[in-house]
Amino acid sequence: MLFSSIPFLFYFLPIVLALYFAVPKKLKNTVLLLSSLFFYGWGEPKFLIFMLISITQGYVFGLLIEKFRGMKLSKVFLVASVLLSLSLLVYCKYTDFFIENFNALTGMSVPLLGIVLPIGISFYTFQILSYSVDVYRGDTCAQRNFINLAAYVAMFPQLIAGPIVRYSDIAKQLENRNHSFEKAALGVRRFVTGLSKKILLANILGELVAIFKASEEKSVLFFWMYAIAYILHVYFDFSGYSDMAIGLGKIFGFDFLENFNYPYISASITEFWRRWHMSLGSWFRDYLYIPMGGNRVSKPRFFFNIFVVWMATGFWHGAEWTFILWGIYFAILLIIEKVFLLKQLKKTHVLSHIYVLIFVLMSFVLFDAATPAEAIYRIGSLFGAGGHPLITAETIYYLRSFAVLLIISAVGSTPLPSKIYKTICKKKTGNSIMTVAEPLILTILLVVCTAFLIDGSFNPFLYFRF
Repeated sequence: MLFSSIPFLFYFLPIVLALYFAVPKKLKNTVLLLSSLFFYGWGEPKFLIFMLISITQGYVFGLLIEKFRGMKLSKVFLVASVLLSLSLLVYCKYTDFFIENFNALTGMSVPLLGIVLPIGISFYTFQILSYSVDVYRGDTCAQRNFINLAAYVAMFPQLIAGPIVRYSDIAKQLENRNHSFEKAALGVRRFVTGLSKKILLANILGELVAIFKASEEKSVLFFWMYAIAYILHVYFDFSGYSDMAIGLGKIFGFDFLENFNYPYISASITEFWRRWHMSLGSWFRDYLYIPMGGNRVSKPRFFFNIFVVWMATGFWHGAEWTFILWGIYFAILLIIEKVFLLKQLKKTHVLSHIYVLIFVLMSFVLFDAATPAEAIYRIGSLFGAGGHPLITAETIYYLRSFAVLLIISAVGSTPLPSKIYKTICKKKTGNSIMTVAEPLILTILLVVCTAFLIDGSFNPFLYFRF
């Protein structure tokens, strides 16, 4: 079940909210857990088995890790929990990838298992891993209530698309959280905003990407339109789902951390990754990069650490060589910046932003490609290497059709709309107007999004790849 679907918006969510606020406080986590399991099992109930195994082992090993903290057994139980979590992830997500590459290297024909990837397994596996490690480090206490821990892992607002919520960040909220009309109103506003970003921007941008891929009259300009549309599509899809998750969290009384902070205004790749998918970046920093020594090591080891972390980041996104190369691509850029380029970038604002946009654009062309060869072809074609004409009649047609959307999306990916909104609200008259206008605008947006969904419009789910 997807947030951006009629069953979720008009059947599942209203029923869950009614039950959640009807039951007493001590049963709210139970309602949240059961509804989350139903939400996750909606499409493929068999995938619940992997989730329940992950939750159960995390619960049991968490208690054992805490019980023997400071003793060798604690580390043994931590390693066991980590290996079991990663084994389930590797089996579901990477087995066929390893078999394919083994066959390619040896010339053998080992049959693929054809394992269907459980949605969200990359997200909830990382949540359980961080829980086990935090208990081992003493950063948090083990959760003794199985329902509370299971509700944390399976919580449907952030289950399939993030942000990656750490147990330590919401441990107290699981036990005791505040519900208020004001907080719920903020949650509704955030959810509708995210839904609008997903339906009205990301999906339509995705249509342009699909049109480009199906076209037989590609031009250099069309390649640039595709690349720009794709980086905006990815941003609004990812950040839109994060907005919806954060909004739903507030409705249920939780405060999830932000996941995106206008990454396309960055002046360096280093800054970009402080603003893009922040929960993932901080997870790899705290649970892989720093334990490996971070930057407090020799230069060769420092470079090695960056390569390992970014190969892992790429591989986390999917079992394809393009994702691994995508991670290595950013590792190289980050090393170059740390060695000498950051100092140069600080001297010029305009060129630094252009540099970031071009290299990020090329990175997502690689990210979107099915094979490395396809990525090289598309990136080369951006610069005229594909032998395509500069422009065609078809390109002009689609440029006219999507120009306004591309401009709106580009502006929407910056803090400008937010700044305008805050400026209006600071003024007494403007605040009075927004008090009336905002609910009306949100209602209109919800109606328009619903119309798009009923119409059966293009509604891809990017996270199926992860």
